[in-house]
Amino acid sequence: MNNFPLPIAAAPAGLPIDDVLFVVVPYVVLALFFVMTIWRYVKDKFSYSSFSSQFLENQHQFWGSVPWHYGILALVAGHLIGFLFPREVLWWNAVPARLYIMETGALIFGVTALVGLVNLIIRRAINERIRAVTSRMDVLILVLLLLQVLSGLYVALFTRWGTSWFAGVLSPYLWSLFTLRPDASAVALLPWSIKLHILGAYAIFGVFPFTRLVHVLVVPNHYLWRRAQVVMWNVRKNSTGGGK
Repeated sequence: MNNFPLPIAAAPAGLPIDDVLFVVVPYVVLALFFVMTIWRYVKDKFSYSSFSSQFLENQHQFWGSVPWHYGILALVAGHLIGFLFPREVLWWNAVPARLYIMETGALIFGVTALVGLVNLIIRRAINERIRAVTSRMDVLILVLLLLQVLSGLYVALFTRWGTSWFAGVLSPYLWSLFTLRPDASAVALLPWSIKLHILGAYAIFGVFPFTRLVHVLVVPNHYLWRRAQVVMWNVRKNSTGGGK
């Protein structure tokens, strides 16, 4: 991608704080993620649920859950493609028209996820019955997700060509972590807006095992295509004959 420069600053790498944030922290988060997720599954399988509140309020939940799930899954898939196939992504983006399609699509899915998430937050804030079953961890993960989506949109709007620099900079960095040869030198030169977005992802992974988000690990995961939940109330009425 010679025509679209990567957002690398002209500054020396190797700062200790960058090694801590982008080498030590991810390994700590991964250890916490796997250990606590497995421990929770072994000790409390019942909690592996989204604890659906659809029976408490359905209409507003639809306009939050559907756009949120489709938007976030598309974004996760895009990040995963950039991680697994960086060369192919850079080849695709070598043609400006295809790059614009990728960038526009990512932005649309980001806005879709934001709309859904805001609706879910408003729903929990204004509905007393749903607010009553909302835990502190629910609030924490909603705040983290909101900040992550907002930071992602900020990066998309003000640090352009993210699909290219993700494949060219972040993908090699992530692979270095997975191959146990961590190298955060390129990440150290990125703007702080991107660094905060990366750290936001680590924060979400860190609290993941303690939230209801663990339901995404349950197979089969049918939340996107399941039929609407129908709740029927069976109320016994007194007959005209005076029966009970």
